[in-house]
Amino acid sequence: MTKVAFGCATLPALEKRIAARSNGGKVRIVTKRRPRRHEEVVRGGCLHWIVKHRLVARSPILGFEQRNDGRWDIVLSDRLEAIAATPKRAHQGWRYLEDKDAPGTDDDGSGIAELPPRLYGKLAALALV
Repeated sequence: MTKVAFGCATLPALEKRIAARSNGGKVRIVTKRRPRRHEEVVRGGCLHWIVKHRLVARSPILGFEQRNDGRWDIVLSDRLEAIAATPKRAHQGWRYLEDKDAPGTDDDGSGIAELPPRLYGKLAALALV
C-alpha cells in the first residue's frame, strides 16, 4: 500500500514523526474503511510512504483494528525502512501497490533518487520524470 506522508518534507521528518507516534513498537494510522484486501496485505505487506512525489520508506503492516467510532486503524511497525527513492504521484488516502511495482532498498542507477526534492517536484509537475 502507499500513503502520502502529509506535512513531511524529508525522510528525516517522517522518521521523527513515526518515532513520536510510536507506542509499544506500533504506530496507528486512521482510515475511514478497512481495505478489501486486508488479509492479503497483513501477510507480509508494507505501507510505502510518499514524500515529495517519491516513495522513500516503508513500514511493515501488522494488522487492522476497528475503532469505537467505526473507523479503522492500520497498525504498523514503528520500524521505518528507507528504500530507493522511486517516483510516485501523490494521492489522497492509501492505494494498493503491487509487489512487482514495489521498490527495493537498492538504487536503480537512474539518478532520480539523487535529485533534490524541489527539482524533482518541478520535473514531475512537467511530466518529465
